[in-house]
Amino acid sequence: MRTMSMFSGRALQFRLIAVSCLIAAMISCAPPAVQPPPRQAKVALVLGAGASRGFAHIGVLKILAGSRVPVHMIVGTSAGSFVGSLYAYGFSAFQLQKIALSIDKGDIIDYVVPDNGFIKGERLETYINNLVQNTPLDKMRIPFHAVATNVQNGKEVVFSTGNTGMAVRASCAIPGIFRPVKIDDVMYVDGGVVSPVAVDAARRLGADVVIAVDISADLDAKQPEGTIDTLLQSIGIMQSRISGAQLSRADIVIRPKVGGIGAADFDKRSDAIMEGEKAALEAIPAIQKLMDSMHRAGANQQ
Repeated sequence: MRTMSMFSGRALQFRLIAVSCLIAAMISCAPPAVQPPPRQAKVALVLGAGASRGFAHIGVLKILAGSRVPVHMIVGTSAGSFVGSLYAYGFSAFQLQKIALSIDKGDIIDYVVPDNGFIKGERLETYINNLVQNTPLDKMRIPFHAVATNVQNGKEVVFSTGNTGMAVRASCAIPGIFRPVKIDDVMYVDGGVVSPVAVDAARRLGADVVIAVDISADLDAKQPEGTIDTLLQSIGIMQSRISGAQLSRADIVIRPKVGGIGAADFDKRSDAIMEGEKAALEAIPAIQKLMDSMHRAGANQQ
């Protein structure tokens, strides 16, 4: 009996050893754990205010798209919201150029008897909503945010949901020219009053990389002609002075040379687009270098 008990114990030991060897073999043959790919840096394109100089944004978009620079978010102020909303909806940069060259002032400007502004803005709202087929802000192909100013408390407001045309109208409501826009009992004017190039808003919205396009007036601006041009150019000079702090927090700043284009000058649309292309081309090497650096940093964190 004692001998049989001893043999039984040894058999159990052999079984345990065999099971252990089998488990070890299975572990050694298991495929290595799959490492997740490096997180892609979220790139925000911030399109600044600048009235008719905003056509330069189209030139910038043409070059960025042609160079395959990813854009994961668009933040637009005033003219930047106009162009940005259409690009975010799905129009290509070349389609935007075609739209820009065919647009007439009467398509977006509805003059009224001066009363807190002599352009109502409803036509602009309708124009945008027709082009985007009434798609709300939060349903755009590329996440899009329009920046306006709460004229009652002077705070920046970022519209990310709701009526796209109304948000763009509020963002473009230049004080003294466009009537303020009332949304939910709050009055809004042009986002350029407080945030001409909304870099900080893009950061708050989660951007890792910010490419900002500054089209504000510069020292080379031409002499204004007429009341509207004087108002717009004065506002542009103000915006160029207050945008410096936010621009310093952008990773890349693209500055089309549009100072010689009047803020109310629709006739130089092609010139503005071309200047946008030139400025973006000059920035492409720096953008590519930055993106490569971000990609390597992401890979090293894995």
